[in-house]
Amino acid sequence: MNRWTGTGHLTKDPKFLETESGTAICTLRIAVKRAGKQGHDGYFDVKCFDAQANACAHYHKSGREIAVDGRLLFDEFQTQDGSYASRIYIVAERVEFLATRKPTNGQACAEAPPEQPATDGVAREAHQAA
Repeated sequence: MNRWTGTGHLTKDPKFLETESGTAICTLRIAVKRAGKQGHDGYFDVKCFDAQANACAHYHKSGREIAVDGRLLFDEFQTQDGSYASRIYIVAERVEFLATRKPTNGQACAEAPPEQPATDGVAREAHQAA
């Protein structure tokens, strides 16, 4: 099974690029709190593609809390000194907006109202059909 699901907050603004063939790619870096380890976050790089990449780049900002569901991608590469290194990315299949960390009137609020596009095509199509 190759699956990762979790929540965290963005450590910096999303990085968006579009390939020459027109594929939209958005890279996010999230911090995830480790249970029982006060002050010891885990950091993960997340990649989104196409419509989801556009939505993440447009609506997400540093500090925003998100939920991510996706698969793990192992990447091995050669460094400038000739040695090999590796990293693991999360390829997001679904990214959801969570409430902001800034409470208003004692309650959390969502920055993206329901009429704004969802972060994945399936949810957006379901919302439009309703």
